[in-house]
Amino acid sequence: MQLLLLPLLVAAAVGLARAAATDDPFLSGAPGNHSYNIDCGGAADFVSVFGRRWLADQFFSAGGQAGMVAEPHRFPQPQERTLRFFPPSSAGKSSCYSLPLPPGRYYLRLFSVYDNYDSKLRTPSFDVSAAATLVLSFRSPWPEPASRYGAYSDLIFPSATSPTSDICFYSLSTDAPVVASIEVAPVHPLAYDGATTGADLILVNYGRLTCGNNLFGPGFTNDSDAFSRVWQSDIDFRNNDLNYDAITAGGRKIFGSNQPPNYFPTKLYTSAITTGGDASNEIEYLMPVDTRMSYMVWLHFAEIDAGIGSAGQRVFDVMLAGKNVTRIDIFKQVGGFTAFKWTYIVENLTSSTMSVKLVPVVGRPILCGLENYAMVPLETRTVPNQVAAMKALKDSLKIPARMGWNGDPCAPRTWDAWEGVTCLRKDKGLVITQLDLASQGLKGYITDEISHLTDLGSVIKPVYWRNSWHHSLLNNNQLDGQVPERLYSIGVHGGVIDLSGNKGLCGVPTLPACALFWEKGGLNRTGKIALGASLGFVLLVTLIVVYILCIRRGPYDYDFEFPQDLTSISAISAKRNRYQRAKSVMLAEMEAHGPDGYYTNGGAH
Repeated sequence: MQLLLLPLLVAAAVGLARAAATDDPFLSGAPGNHSYNIDCGGAADFVSVFGRRWLADQFFSAGGQAGMVAEPHRFPQPQERTLRFFPPSSAGKSSCYSLPLPPGRYYLRLFSVYDNYDSKLRTPSFDVSAAATLVLSFRSPWPEPASRYGAYSDLIFPSATSPTSDICFYSLSTDAPVVASIEVAPVHPLAYDGATTGADLILVNYGRLTCGNNLFGPGFTNDSDAFSRVWQSDIDFRNNDLNYDAITAGGRKIFGSNQPPNYFPTKLYTSAITTGGDASNEIEYLMPVDTRMSYMVWLHFAEIDAGIGSAGQRVFDVMLAGKNVTRIDIFKQVGGFTAFKWTYIVENLTSSTMSVKLVPVVGRPILCGLENYAMVPLETRTVPNQVAAMKALKDSLKIPARMGWNGDPCAPRTWDAWEGVTCLRKDKGLVITQLDLASQGLKGYITDEISHLTDLGSVIKPVYWRNSWHHSLLNNNQLDGQVPERLYSIGVHGGVIDLSGNKGLCGVPTLPACALFWEKGGLNRTGKIALGASLGFVLLVTLIVVYILCIRRGPYDYDFEFPQDLTSISAISAKRNRYQRAKSVMLAEMEAHGPDGYYTNGGAH
């Protein structure tokens, strides 16, 4: 997939009132609904003036360094002042935030800011992926407002099939990717046509506008949006060669808003723009796009002019990218003061600017809001069990951070796979076909989960492909422990396996035999069984000694009746105890009598 150039959405206005918990999916926090507000580079958790709980990012991030913008006073929200950057020299080419997300669809918003935090006066270039798919691209130089005050970008994506979903940053050249905050919350599975597109597409925001109003949205103002979207002022996107007038609902109630699955906020429909001057004027917005993508356009209307009381009084055509796609009569569709939504997919664009035009037929056209989403196809990912195997291998081999083993091992395909890893696309997904980890200073052991990398040992029919596609090179490291048989079988089946230069490896031909009880720096199965048996024997001996010393009664102990439901063995033991006591008493009595047959008591008569 080619890189995407996105508009940077600048948020400036910040309100101080709190939003109600029912209106903001981010308020309940991670334990309640798997929503997260992550303060990148922040040192401690805090609660914002809007009631949102922000989490320090130390438990989500795979490295990088914390920083702070050069002029914090320009940023009213604490999470905008701190940032995390990822120097490729220490973190590798990719760095990821791993978020525990169950299967579903999620709304993701990132805040990126430079503000000369490193005193180099040069904004970085980097890419961002979600669900192993390239979704955002920042190219230097950033527009001055974005560089100085920050930029918000958001999208809707399906979570990964593994327990966590990764948001990854990819360094271009020597630039250090930078991010200030990450917000994610679940959304309705049918939102934005999710029934037909939810599983296979990521929707990237290329513009979300409120017409005739200022920026609003939870987390930025005290206005609610159950989807937590921020609605940007439309002024910068209008065709300024045309005249516009703003109108409002005048306090009248709007019906049909804030409904599932999209929960479009009521405030969106309380204002609109219409044409000014001549009644034949048009409304036109000029939206930046990437011609390689298709776009999902949503238009929002409400007949908020009390002077329109019947169908046919306001009619206009909608033209997208120069094509007349529909005719709209709002009152005919829903009546007055009622929200009306319309959507259309635009394909085969030829210009980097898409025209959204409303052309009058009867009366003047009006528009309350506009959304434009790039439809980014979900990339093929590594098959889940091989992802799990590679992450286990990362832990067991103690892969250093500089190698950048973060996110999906093979995707996105725009970027190479993990360092030392070669992948191949098959019907089931991307698979691992080669490992080349020679001379990397690795000090761990080879986990048995490498057996899930079944494509490492499979034979590809053309003989001349074997050596180049099925390698596992782990030579000249400091690995120890037993080598899994599955890994060794690569060489048996025509591949190349090199384990030389690891003095601690054992257990397969050409390597020493493993110690009887030890492997991978600890006890093997045999050792664990032996240890368990030994402990069991010691415990048994201990119980016998305790019984002899503490539990078994002396000859003059009282005899107690056993419960009736005990086993026959207990009953036999009880009888034996009674016999022993009777015998002991008899002997004692015999000793108590003197040789003359009289009872004695210490010699006193």
